[in-house]
Parts: sequence; C-alpha cells; structure tokens
Amino acid sequence: MTVAETPSPAVPTSGPPSPARRASPVGRLAPFGRLASVARRVARADDGAATAEYAIVIMAAVGFAGLLVTIMRSDEVRSILSDLVRSALSVG
Repeated sequence: MTVAETPSPAVPTSGPPSPARRASPVGRLAPFGRLASVARRVARADDGAATAEYAIVIMAAVGFAGLLVTIMRSDEVRSILSDLVRSALSVG
C-alpha cells in the first residue's frame, strides 16, 4: 500500500465563485468596498494602542509614587506633617 505524500483536502480551498456572488448588485460599488476594507485595516492597526497607553500611565504613576515615598521619608517633611497634625488636633 502506498501513502500519498500530500493528502488532498476534503473541501476544495478555492473554486469558481457561486452564481449568487457574481450576480451581486454590489459589483457597482466595488471601489467603496475597497475603501471600507482599507478603513477596517487602518482601524485594526492601532488595536494595541490603548494597552500601550495604559502601560505608560501606570509607569508614570509608579514613578510618581516612588518620588512621593522618597520625599515623605525625609526628616523635614515628617516634622512639617507632624506639626500640622498636632495643630489640627489641638483645641483652642
């Protein structure tokens, strides 16, 4: 028994278009169909843009948080904040 090197597909991958597709009234609007196709490709070109923008914003927020932690650890800022809390809690 011999085995074929490349098996033939069960369903043909290409063939003549069906008569319903050839008789389509959209044939007159072919340039607009191409324009819509280009517009869809352009719209898909920035699919990951929102994710990249979120990543940039998150990185900026992490950097800002790190800067705040560094500032808050300084002795001067601690003394200013503790004086502010003491004056806010003192009565009269």
